Amino acid sequence: MTDKNKNIPQTQNSIDQMTYEEAFTELEKLIFSLENEKQSLEESLAMYESGQLLARHCAKLLDHAELRIHQISGENIIPFEG
Repeated sequence: MTDKNKNIPQTQNSIDQMTYEEAFTELEKLIFSLENEKQSLEESLAMYESGQLLARHCAKLLDHAELRIHQISGENIIPFEG
Protein backbone atom coordinates (compact mmCIF):
# COMPACT_ATOMS: atom_id res chain seq x y z
CA MET A 1 0.00 0.00 0.00
CA THR A 2 1.05 3.57 -0.46
CA ASP A 3 2.05 5.89 2.37
CA LYS A 4 -1.42 7.43 2.47
CA ASN A 5 -2.80 4.01 3.47
CA LYS A 6 -0.03 2.96 5.86
CA ASN A 7 -2.23 3.43 8.93
CA ILE A 8 -4.85 0.99 7.71
CA PRO A 9 -4.81 -2.13 9.89
CA GLN A 10 -3.56 -5.09 7.94
CA THR A 11 -3.71 -8.02 10.33
CA GLN A 12 -6.51 -9.69 12.21
CA ASN A 13 -4.47 -9.40 15.41
CA SER A 14 -4.19 -5.61 15.16
CA ILE A 15 -7.91 -5.34 14.37
CA ASP A 16 -8.86 -7.61 17.29
CA GLN A 17 -7.21 -5.12 19.65
CA MET A 18 -9.42 -2.24 18.46
CA THR A 19 -12.47 -0.88 20.19
CA TYR A 20 -15.69 -0.66 18.20
CA GLU A 21 -15.20 3.07 17.71
CA GLU A 22 -11.62 2.64 16.47
CA ALA A 23 -12.57 -0.12 14.04
CA PHE A 24 -15.58 1.79 12.73
CA THR A 25 -13.48 4.92 12.19
CA GLU A 26 -10.88 2.91 10.26
CA LEU A 27 -13.65 1.33 8.18
CA GLU A 28 -15.02 4.79 7.35
CA LYS A 29 -11.54 5.92 6.28
CA LEU A 30 -11.17 2.88 4.03
CA ILE A 31 -14.54 3.45 2.40
CA PHE A 32 -13.77 7.12 1.81
CA SER A 33 -10.39 6.26 0.31
CA LEU A 34 -11.82 3.56 -1.96
CA GLU A 35 -14.53 5.91 -3.18
CA ASN A 36 -12.48 9.10 -3.56
CA GLU A 37 -8.83 8.27 -4.14
CA LYS A 38 -6.98 6.45 -6.87
CA GLN A 39 -4.94 3.41 -5.96
CA SER A 40 -3.69 0.36 -7.77
CA LEU A 41 -5.77 -2.78 -8.04
CA GLU A 42 -3.51 -4.49 -5.51
CA GLU A 43 -3.93 -1.62 -3.04
CA SER A 44 -7.69 -1.64 -3.55
CA LEU A 45 -7.85 -5.37 -2.89
CA ALA A 46 -5.76 -5.02 0.28
CA MET A 47 -8.01 -2.20 1.46
CA TYR A 48 -11.11 -4.27 0.67
CA GLU A 49 -9.70 -7.19 2.65
CA SER A 50 -8.94 -4.94 5.62
CA GLY A 51 -12.44 -3.49 5.34
CA GLN A 52 -13.97 -6.95 5.52
CA LEU A 53 -11.94 -7.75 8.64
CA LEU A 54 -12.97 -4.45 10.23
CA ALA A 55 -16.65 -4.98 9.37
CA ARG A 56 -16.60 -8.49 10.89
CA HIS A 57 -14.90 -7.15 14.01
CA CYS A 58 -17.52 -4.41 14.39
CA ALA A 59 -20.34 -6.94 13.94
CA LYS A 60 -18.75 -9.25 16.52
CA LEU A 61 -18.46 -6.42 19.06
CA LEU A 62 -22.09 -5.40 18.45
CA ASP A 63 -23.21 -9.02 18.91
CA HIS A 64 -21.33 -9.19 22.22
CA ALA A 65 -22.92 -5.92 23.35
CA GLU A 66 -26.39 -7.21 22.45
CA LEU A 67 -25.73 -10.45 24.36
CA ARG A 68 -24.66 -8.46 27.43
CA ILE A 69 -27.82 -6.38 27.23
CA HIS A 70 -29.93 -9.54 27.08
CA GLN A 71 -28.04 -11.00 30.03
CA ILE A 72 -28.53 -7.86 32.10
CA SER A 73 -32.13 -7.18 31.11
CA GLY A 74 -33.44 -10.69 30.74
CA GLU A 75 -36.89 -10.82 29.21
CA ASN A 76 -37.66 -7.20 30.13
CA ILE A 77 -36.26 -5.71 26.93
CA ILE A 78 -38.65 -3.32 25.22
CA PRO A 79 -38.24 -3.42 21.43
CA PHE A 80 -37.24 -0.13 19.83
CA GLU A 81 -39.62 1.13 17.17
CA GLY A 82 -38.31 4.12 15.27
